[in-house]
Amino acid sequence: MTAQSIQRNAERSALGTIRHGLSLTPEFRKGLAGTLILAVVATIGKIIVPIAVQQTIDTGLKTGRPDLEYITTAVLICAAAVVVTALAGYLMNVRLYKATESSLATLRVRGFRHVHDLSVLTQNSERRGALVSRVTNDIDQISTFMQWGGLMIIVSLGQLFVATVLMFVYSWQLTLLVWACFIPLMIALPRFQRLLSRAYTLVRERTGDMLAAVSESVVGAAVIRAYASERRTGERIDTSVNANRSAQIRAQTIVGFVFPLTEIVAALAIAGIVLLGVRLGLSGDISQGQLVAFLFLVTLFVSPLQTATEVLNEAQNAVAGWRRILGVLDTPPDVADPGERGVELPRGPISVAFEDVHFAYPGGEPVLREITLEIPPRTRVAVVGETGSGKTTFAKLLTRLMDPVGGRVTVDGHDLREVRFSCLRERIVMVPQDGFLFDGTLADNIRYGKPSATDAEIELAMTELGLADWVEGLPAGLDTAVGQRGESLSAGERQLVALARAYLADPDLLLLDEATSAVDPATEVRLARALEGVTRGRTAVSIAHRLSTAEKADEVLVFDAGRLVQRGAHADLVKEPGVYADLHSSWVSAAHS
Repeated sequence: MTAQSIQRNAERSALGTIRHGLSLTPEFRKGLAGTLILAVVATIGKIIVPIAVQQTIDTGLKTGRPDLEYITTAVLICAAAVVVTALAGYLMNVRLYKATESSLATLRVRGFRHVHDLSVLTQNSERRGALVSRVTNDIDQISTFMQWGGLMIIVSLGQLFVATVLMFVYSWQLTLLVWACFIPLMIALPRFQRLLSRAYTLVRERTGDMLAAVSESVVGAAVIRAYASERRTGERIDTSVNANRSAQIRAQTIVGFVFPLTEIVAALAIAGIVLLGVRLGLSGDISQGQLVAFLFLVTLFVSPLQTATEVLNEAQNAVAGWRRILGVLDTPPDVADPGERGVELPRGPISVAFEDVHFAYPGGEPVLREITLEIPPRTRVAVVGETGSGKTTFAKLLTRLMDPVGGRVTVDGHDLREVRFSCLRERIVMVPQDGFLFDGTLADNIRYGKPSATDAEIELAMTELGLADWVEGLPAGLDTAVGQRGESLSAGERQLVALARAYLADPDLLLLDEATSAVDPATEVRLARALEGVTRGRTAVSIAHRLSTAEKADEVLVFDAGRLVQRGAHADLVKEPGVYADLHSSWVSAAHS
């Protein structure tokens, strides 16, 4: 996430954070008035019991002989009020849960989509596990608070107000005593809130670090075993788990210090009420029933304050979660879709131009410098160069996974930044070097390039690419399960699926990022046929480490230290002293060694 969004969220108050978060989830505000009315009914119902007790003692037992009819009526009214209160509380809970889950589902989807809207550069600035934590674990913490803590805040505030009003009616002296006992605690609570805010922000960060460490170790399990680094990996996970544990313990220690304070103050308040209440009773300022009812009301008054620390605990955890998810949402996409204002390009042969393009990663040296070139329609281009020469960055700029810091990249004369994503992604398709596959069948992964494709269309595409015999040799043909990340297939087979997916998408420009880098010699023959079919009739740019790809290209672009140092046909470049001749020589030597 950008430094500005992190700083902005750190400076925002807890209330400001929640207010900003709720502004992004309008579903929570729908029907809120009805929920609040139910909360008022549920709160007022709680004072029926103290009133019934007071009336029973002062009226039903006034003559020294119980008035059974009066007491029975009071008990029945009290029972009816309790039932109404319980029903109102139930309806309030249901409405609050529905509103909360709807609003947080919106927030979760919005956060997930925003992560995908961020550029590859921005995504790479934070570990995947931490990003996943923001739209899963952090939102779960918000959900817990909104469904429990938010409910308690609504009820508790109402309970405090109603209890205070009725206590004041019975005895203003005892009411002042109660408030005098609790005001110092209320003043101190904001200080503890700030401490908890910092503590739980650290908790959320450590949780994200822990999830990142665990997810990386699971995904990289094969590499960990291959290098016998289980102990080192275990130590790393232990460190992240222990850091999370320490952060959790520190936060809970603060909570554990605050909670007993409420109980101590409550005990002092009740003791003071008994002592002062007896004196007021002897002077005739309060009746026996009113004093007993007052003690019931004090319980209603103290209960919200006793749970305040728990609410504060959940609130700070939720605020920390809000800040982290808002840190994602407040990060502006640096590769933005122009949307309706953008250009819609017609399908057909596509030309590409780089006009004095420069690119540098934040805080780093330039990766590409002064790149100016044109690629005519239906041209097959090979991009070559040593590792770190800028080939992959060139590919990401061409597909607009990133934007240049200087100059511009155009397709058919239009700046890529002006072309709608919906159009751009249809016309330009990139086959990455890792050939990522999703957990599903072979057909599911090929159909990813064209969701509406039928099995017959997929079979035809595999036949046209010369891959029908390979599919027939698989255990279940197109219904073969590829496993997570395509691990049931070899690296070369995953690349074949990625090529078939791109072919079915039928782009006007195809970019192959080292598409043959992980292919074994036997699969290379099959892949060569597939590549011929995929690139036929369309503009194709291949970032290659293999001699055969450069030899078959119409033109070769040679990069060195971020600059385009040579370009031309393979037959011409190989005769000129320079970077390409040296690369060709090393390829030939490797092929014959």
